[in-house]
Formats: sequence, C-alpha cells, structure tokens
Amino acid sequence: MNVGIIGAGVIGLSAAEALVEAGYTVTIVARDLPGDDTSVQWSSPWAGAAVMPHPDAPGQDLQTETFKYYWALAHRDPTSGVQVVDITEYYDDRDGDSTIWYKQLAPKYRRIPADQLPAGATLGFKYQSMTANPTYYLPWLKKRLDARGVRFIRAAVSSIAEARQVTGALVIVNASGLGALDLAGDADVVPVRGQTMLVQSDSHEVTMFQGSHYSYAIPRMYTGGIIIGGVAQEGRSDEAVDPETRQDILRRVRSVAPGRFDSTDLNVDVMKDCVAFRPGRKGGYRLERDGEVIHAYGFRGLGYVFNYGVGMRVREMVEEIEGQGPRSRL
Repeated sequence: MNVGIIGAGVIGLSAAEALVEAGYTVTIVARDLPGDDTSVQWSSPWAGAAVMPHPDAPGQDLQTETFKYYWALAHRDPTSGVQVVDITEYYDDRDGDSTIWYKQLAPKYRRIPADQLPAGATLGFKYQSMTANPTYYLPWLKKRLDARGVRFIRAAVSSIAEARQVTGALVIVNASGLGALDLAGDADVVPVRGQTMLVQSDSHEVTMFQGSHYSYAIPRMYTGGIIIGGVAQEGRSDEAVDPETRQDILRRVRSVAPGRFDSTDLNVDVMKDCVAFRPGRKGGYRLERDGEVIHAYGFRGLGYVFNYGVGMRVREMVEEIEGQGPRSRL
C-alpha cells in the first residue's frame, strides 16, 4: 500500500521511517525538505533538539519509545548528529519530583540538594539523555529513507485531496505542522515563536530551567557552539531578531548556569541568531485517524521528544486502515 505524508519535518520523517520498515510504499510531499536552512516557517531545523521528556505532557509511552530510540542511535551511529549528554533540569513551580515520571527511564538520575540550586529554583535534578543536531540528523534520516525507496516531492499542497493527487496515495499522514490550520481546518493550530542564539562554547552539558521562565543551554554537536534560549511566544509572527530578547536570554542563562556564560559577548560570540515558529495547538497535539487521513501535528517544541513514538503510532493506524479497524474524529 502507498502512503502519502504531508511534511518533511521530524514528525513526517519519523512516520516515513516507521512505515517503510513495515513494508509500505511512502511518498512525502513538502514545501521544505531536509537540508533547507532558510525558511523559519518550519521548526525542525532550528530546534534545540534536546531529547528531554516533559513531566506534564501526555503521551508518556510515545516519549519513552523516542527516548529509547535516540539512546540506541547515539551509541550506534554518531554520524547521525545524536549524542549522549549530561542534563540538569531546574523548576520553580514544584518542590518534589513526584511528577518527574522519567526518573525511572533516564540513566544516572539524581536529585540536586536544595542548597545547591540556583536562585529561585525549588527543584533540580541531573540525568543522562541525548541531543540531536538537526543540521545533521534530518539529512541523515532523509538519506536512509532515500535508500529505502521513499519518494520526496517538493511542493506546497493546499488540501488533502491535492496531497492524494500529488502522491498517488489514498491514505495520507498529515504531519504538516502549522499547515494543519488550513489542511485540517483546525482553528486550534497556532504558531509559537521561538528565538535562540548559537554561541561559541565547548560545553557538552544541557541546562534547562522551567516554570516562571523558560531558559536553556543545549550543545550543538559538531559546531563548537551551544544553543541558548529561549522564548515561547504564542501567536506572535514576526521573523526579525529582537535585540532585547537577545540580552534577556543571556541574562537568564547566566542566572541558571552560573559561571558558564560570564564571558559571553553578544557582539563577538554569537555564531547565529535563530527565529522560527513551533507548531503549537491549543488543547495539545493531535494524533488520530479520521477515515483514511491520519493527523500527527501540534507538538509545539517537543517534536524531538515525541517523533519516534509518533511514527510507530502512525504505523499502527495505517495497519488499522488496512484491516478496516475503528475510526475516530476530532
């Protein structure tokens, strides 16, 4: 059976990988393809791409599958741009770690004593996980799919019917991200603006602070740099780099990673400014079957936390269609 996929971001590519491994013929149609690094209208190439399960997001099974996938990949093939890193997480909106469900999953998990937390933090812990450098990982995955016979078509489609016409497939996986606003007629789809900087650094440790603010430092494999951020500005659509946000990011990252960025000079050490729009969705992501269409979008900034698990779930739903299993609707 031929399956068409709309979108070549990390979700669409992962769905293709799961499907082709199960013997399906796959055609991907997308406006942007791996290797493109100019458009800010898709977030996959710009993501910090730390594989960090989220304590409050649903789909723990999907996150767990994805974690295990990247863990194996980091040890099997470093050319993928995936590496094992030490991670430190801080929160100021909870005191204990009862919500940190992945403490049983992540290697070397341990709490940080309260007297060692940065100012304002009420919880901190360390563990091992992975980061992916999208500049390497997305083309690496595309090359694997090319070798398995996946066909890529560069085109912007305006409807599911057009996607069927272009791909020649009855079954369509809608992994279009923000495009789902029109393609699925989903008014809950909303862009979430992000702004980060790639700064020179030899650090290999991830630091994340969540709660009253969203601040992080994520090393970028093979670049000699580290992504620092960030913001999550729902509904904001300006593409220009905001100078005030740059200063604010550096201030916040310095506060959560004491000493690591004291000498960073934004006029000298910034290798690249990044602005892009995460595919948000009010009410959470959509991952379900509607007839011969499977919707997989709205993962906000967690595409690299969910992608492999989503791909496997998409495959299950395609198999349901083959067997005329149950259907669901939004």
